[in-house]
Formats: sequence, C-alpha cells, structure tokens
Amino acid sequence: MPVEFISAINVNGSNEVNGGGDPALDVAFLRRYARVLEDGGFDYTLVPYNSTFHDPFTVAAALTQFTERLRPIIALRPNTMYPTVAAKALATLDQLSGGRAVVHLIAGGSDAEQAREGDRLTKAQRYEREEEYIRILRRVWTSTAPFDHAGAYYSFEDFVSVVRPVHGTIPVSVGGSSDEAYRVGGALGDIFGLWGEPLADTRAQIDRIAAEARAAGRADTPRIWVTFRPIVAPTDALAWDKAHRVLEILRRRPNAGRWAAPGGAPQNVGSQRLLEIAARQDVHDRALWTPTATATGAAGASTALVGSYETVAAAILDYIDLGAELISIRGYDNLNDAIDYGRYIIPLVRQELAGRSAVPA
Repeated sequence: MPVEFISAINVNGSNEVNGGGDPALDVAFLRRYARVLEDGGFDYTLVPYNSTFHDPFTVAAALTQFTERLRPIIALRPNTMYPTVAAKALATLDQLSGGRAVVHLIAGGSDAEQAREGDRLTKAQRYEREEEYIRILRRVWTSTAPFDHAGAYYSFEDFVSVVRPVHGTIPVSVGGSSDEAYRVGGALGDIFGLWGEPLADTRAQIDRIAAEARAAGRADTPRIWVTFRPIVAPTDALAWDKAHRVLEILRRRPNAGRWAAPGGAPQNVGSQRLLEIAARQDVHDRALWTPTATATGAAGASTALVGSYETVAAAILDYIDLGAELISIRGYDNLNDAIDYGRYIIPLVRQELAGRSAVPA
C-alpha cells in the first residue's frame, strides 16, 4: 500500500501562531481548508476531539461534502458515545462520504480531562473498555442477525444495525505509547498512531507494536502513522529563523502544558516520552526539533521537522524507511503550512518514492 498523508482539520482561522481564540465554526474557512488539503494531495484529515471542541461527526460530515477524496478520521473517546450508536454514526458517515470514514479511538490520557465528561475510570480500565468497544464496533458492522453482548463495560440484547459501511467495515486506528496502548493497538488496530520521536525510538515502538500483534495471533501488523509539526522554508537557514520565531510564540501561550497533572507533569506516557526526548537534546537525526514539545508541555503531537523543503522531505523518507505508511504533517500556522506542504513537501516525497519503485530490483 502506498504511503499516505494526514493533516488535521481546522474549523476557523485561529491557530497557535496568530493567537486567535475565536471558538465559532467558520463554514467558509472549513470549506477552503478542506479543499486546500484535498488539492494539496492529502489523503486523510484528523477531526480532533476535546471536551471543549466542536462535535467531530458533524464537522466530518460537512467536510465530506466539500471534497471528493479526502478521508475524515473521527477522533472518538469511548466514554462519549455508546458503541452501538457510534457504529451506526460511523457507518452513516461512511455512506455519506462514499466509503471514506476512519475512526481513531482515544482511551484518554488525562484523568482531569476525562472527568470533565463524567469518565472516572482508571487508565487500565479505559484501555480495557477501548478493547471491548472496538470488538463491538466490528461486530455491529458485520452482523446481519441480532446479537447479545455482556461485557465488563457494555451490555445489551437483541441488537442489529442495518446501516452498513460501504466496504463492509471501517478502519480503526489506535494510538499511544503505553504498554496498554501497544497491547490493544497491536492486537486490534488497523492503524497505530505515534508521535514524532527520534528514529531509534520510533523503531523500538514499531517493533513493540509488531510483537504485540504477533502475541495476539495476527499474521499482519497495524499500519504505522507518525505525526510531525514541520516548519519549512525555501532554505534551511530561513526555516530555522522561522522555527525560532514560532518557538517564542509558543512559549508565550497562556495554555501551554494545559494537559499537565497537578504538579506540572503530564499523565500520558506519550507526552512524558516527548519531554524526556526533548531533555536529551534539541535536534535529533536529520531534522527532528524538540523545543516545541517543551514549550507546549508536550500537549499532543508537538515535535517539529525543521528545514528546507528538501531537508524535511528527506527526514520524512527516513521514517518511511523505518516502516511508517501514514505521515501526519500539520503546522503551527495551519492553513499556510498546509498550502506549503501540498506545494512542496508531499510532491517531493512522492517523487522520490516513485523513482525508487521505477528502479529494477
């Protein structure tokens, strides 16, 4: 399967660089942003979830009507929607989009954020619930007769859905960097999402996911999705100047580190890993830059690839060579960065991959 590119949708022009804080959904901007991604060669866009954000199902349904090819990845926390309802909602979106829906399950990395919507399970319980949730989703999508379910977190009788995914099922993505995430994602994920770490650390994570897939009896492994926040310019020098300007803006943000637990340390392993990596050194490998993670408290995917278009494209290819099949690139200046990625980064990566495939073995 060819390498594919992911972005993340924005519903208005506010971003981390311009400091805009307007919460209102701007339909004209959403339409423009979706078209920029589609015309720029992106294959997917993440529709994120947060207790304060817009409903991702509604946003995804809208963007599918503005595009013909772009696939929405719905970020879904199991505590927010019963699995039978989620299965039907996802299948409905899949039909509406002609078979483009993907779902990314989020177990939850912050006790405080989960509690904002009434979820008070422990981390271990959240991953157990996520595993049960995935199994229910897939059974709903494939069962043609009513069935019962009696599990640790969900129980129902005589359920069947007539709302079918276009291709029979919907890809399920799982993410995380904890033992629980590796276990559930390795066993059940079609896709496994990682944040941008140094090559050696990413290789170790990919190996761990593959080992968990084998332990679960799988003959295949999840497709690997790696996320970066590239900062690019025509030359390396210009890109580094731009990167330091972005960093100063991030350091002044009032909500930096907003997912931290009391005492300032993030609870989720992924953020802990990024902060530890940032403490080692600022620049790793060809272009991975970590001060942006420190400046934001590693609140989500936050490591950058910094350099010229050619440098960043080469850095992305390094991760593809490790086994990454899905590359998420979204900027701190979202719309303008997405335009640059579509003009310069994606074509360079695809050109190199096409050249490789044309060389006789």
